Amino acid sequence: MDGMSLHDPLFATYVVAASLMILKAVAMSWLTVFRMVRAQGGYRSPEDIRKTPLNPAPDPAQLLPNEGVERIRRIQMNDVENLPYFLVAGFLYVLTQPSLLLAQWLLYGYVASRLLHFLAYFTAQIHDIRATLWTIGSLILVFMTVRTLLAALGA
Repeated sequence: MDGMSLHDPLFATYVVAASLMILKAVAMSWLTVFRMVRAQGGYRSPEDIRKTPLNPAPDPAQLLPNEGVERIRRIQMNDVENLPYFLVAGFLYVLTQPSLLLAQWLLYGYVASRLLHFLAYFTAQIHDIRATLWTIGSLILVFMTVRTLLAALGA
């Protein structure tokens, strides 16, 4: 790699995968807000139940947990726990100059596993399905990290 550039297909693959994951994580914030507004509840802070144009009839019950809102928060928390590892591991892995095809399988495979994990969580699928999809993404991260570590030790 002469330098990181979007003209380099390997780096561009990483940028696409990373961008998709960042957009997905940001979308969770918007989805949380959408669900809170629709439910008029699931708020977290006392100031959220002050009378405003968006909340003309505040009620202390609006601070109670709302399962629809909490489900999105759990999905978002899962992203917060996993996305940083992917962003760093994927970037470092690309620096090892793997084959483009392998990098595409790994990086896009991670994206696919996380999107499918979101769908499974969002639609309240059984834990085994979510765990399997999470494991696929986790194993991809482990593989890329170990390969990166071995490349660095061999340098």
